Order: sequence, then C-alpha cells, then structure tokens
Amino acid sequence: MKLIFAGTPDFAARSLKAVLAAGHQVELVLTQPDRPSGRGMTLRPSPVKEVAIASGIDVFQPSTLKDPVAQERVRAVQADVMVVAAYGLILPQVVLDMPRFGCINIHASLLPRWRGAAPIQRAILAGDAESGVCIMQMEAGLDTGPVLLSGNVPISSDETAGSLHDKLAELGARLIVDTLARLPIVSVPQSENGVTYAAKIEKSEAQLDWRLPALQLERRIRAFNPFPGAAGTLDGVAVKVWRAEVVPVAAVPGTVVSADRTGIVVACGEGGLCVAELQKAGGKRLPVAQFLAGHPIARGAAFTLPS
Repeated sequence: MKLIFAGTPDFAARSLKAVLAAGHQVELVLTQPDRPSGRGMTLRPSPVKEVAIASGIDVFQPSTLKDPVAQERVRAVQADVMVVAAYGLILPQVVLDMPRFGCINIHASLLPRWRGAAPIQRAILAGDAESGVCIMQMEAGLDTGPVLLSGNVPISSDETAGSLHDKLAELGARLIVDTLARLPIVSVPQSENGVTYAAKIEKSEAQLDWRLPALQLERRIRAFNPFPGAAGTLDGVAVKVWRAEVVPVAAVPGTVVSADRTGIVVACGEGGLCVAELQKAGGKRLPVAQFLAGHPIARGAAFTLPS
C-alpha cells in the first residue's frame, strides 16, 4: 500500500519501522517540528523523523494541518491510507477524508476506556488490571471512531509507565501491520458505556501528598516512571521516588518510620511506603542502600506535605 505515516514519539517510531519492514510504500512522514531538548536546549528531531530520514522518506513538519498549503501536500500523495500514532496535531475532516481507506489510529488503550492524551499513565493510576491497543478508524471526535482490530496485555503489580509503554508499542506495531494486510476490515463501533478520558499528565500531579493512601501513592510512583518522576521534599531536599511498595505502618503522614539498606519506610494517610529507589536533585537514580550511604536519613525525618 501507498501510505502516509503521521507520528512523533518512540511509540509511533516502532510502528513506522514495522510498517516499513512489512514492505509498505511510505511516501510521506508527518511529524511534529523539531523541539529543543537537553541541557543545551538544542533542536532535536522526533524519533519518527529519525526513522524516516534513515529510510530515505520525505518528512513534512507542519505546525498545523488546517492550512490549505499543508493539506495540498498531503493530498498530492494520493495515499491508500494514513497511519496515525501519537502524532500530536488535530486532523481536520478534509484530511481524514483524503486517503482511500481514510486515516487509522494506533491508540494505547482498550477503547472506549482512556480516550485522550495519556492512556498509559491513567490506566496505572486507576489500578486497571489490563490495557491494550486499539486500531481505530479516525473521525472528528476525540478517539471516538470504530475499532478495526484490538489486543490486550495484563498490567502487572510492578508495571511502570515505561514498561507498559514498551509492551503496548510492540503490540501496536504488530496490530497495525495485521490491519494493513487485511484492509478493508469491518469496523466495530465503540460502546457508549465505560467511556473515560485520559487527560494530559501535568507535572504538578507528580508531587507526592503523603496524606493519601499508600496504595494510591504507589500507583502514582509507577505511573510517573520514567516521566515526570514522582517528587517529594525530604527535610528541605528535593528527591524523586522511583520504586516503592506498600507496607503496614501507622504514623503521621510523611514521617520516616525507619531507614536502612532494605528501604526507607514513610507513613502515608493509610499504610506506608517502603521506598527502594530514589534520586536527589542533580544526582543519579540509586538503590536505597547506595542513596543512604551518601545521604543518611534519620528516623523521624519528614517529607514536606504539599499545601
């Protein structure tokens, strides 16, 4: 098939690689404009752009697809289908209608649950038992289109957003190749029941409020790993908490009940957390034993409670 591929992050890049490996003719890649990144804030191409350049594919990086000039660039390809994965721009109806088989989206959730921007993190935050990928026929609504193919994966008790992302990215790559091989496919409308929305993750959400139940905070730590990282302030020092498990503790929320090489136990609003991996501002992620060797923490120390 003659394709246009629209995507930006690593999640999308894996699907682009799979589509190319399957032998499809990708005529044009759409991706977000290069963004400043790193300490030097130098412009960096998206992972999708890097794959496209390495494969000799034309790259188009419009700031909007509402512009008639940008639309004409897409129309000129006369694509059979546009594959979309975490692209980041709204596709107007005129663009959705251009390819022969329309535009199909690789969405990292079991629709209609977790429509929107951050389905992976929201599934972990909510304590969902499973997640998955839906290949969806795109329409004007936010992730409302009918589903062509889907697959699911369990969410383990120690799942992080990073590990779930990788599983879903590989699943999405397999499903999109399968979908393209079977087009046209009879689609299934999404259920009107069970609709939830996965709002974009805000950095403010990563602040750990130790007055919350330990189970909720443990999910937050996993959901914000690797980005933006669950954050707290211990005796005036900013730290990020990367790994912890729920333990039975009763004390004032935020109080360090014990701290040794097996873990730093912190009281929560209900139960406690035994922190096993953390990071001081400007430092490296460290197992608790290494962290304490350079940053001793006394019993009775306290994490600041957000106002």
